[in-house]
Amino acid sequence: MKRIGLVGCVKAKLDTPQIACELYTSALFKGRRLYVETSCTEWWILSAKHGLVHPEELLSPYDFTLKKATKKGRMIWSKRVLEAINERIDVTAGDVFEIHAGIEYRNFGVAAGIRRKGCLVSVPTIGMGIGKQLKFYKEQNYLQQLDRKL
Repeated sequence: MKRIGLVGCVKAKLDTPQIACELYTSALFKGRRLYVETSCTEWWILSAKHGLVHPEELLSPYDFTLKKATKKGRMIWSKRVLEAINERIDVTAGDVFEIHAGIEYRNFGVAAGIRRKGCLVSVPTIGMGIGKQLKFYKEQNYLQQLDRKL
């Protein structure tokens, strides 16, 4: 059984092309990234513009968000992400997808599509506002660092 992290992109980005895991600069993204790097066997980024992105892929900065997309636009994006999961990730029934992203990234087909594959979906910060998410990641990442030192 694998644990696959999916981390939603954020608005704050560097001004120059970077590998995807370094492009996004917000505390929220950094907290999510640190969390999945420890809790998951592999992780990917959910980019509003590019869909499913490997953390080592080179990306240019962009200004696009799913928050402003229509319901139909979000559903089309979700279908594209599920197709990319089929092509790029070796998924087995029983695998767990840990999603660290807002509802725009998971509730328009992504989570349901993953469940149809026989996988489980976990959303550790479901129902939390941004402030509570930041606190959650700060606390969890601190605890993970302590565990590594022991």
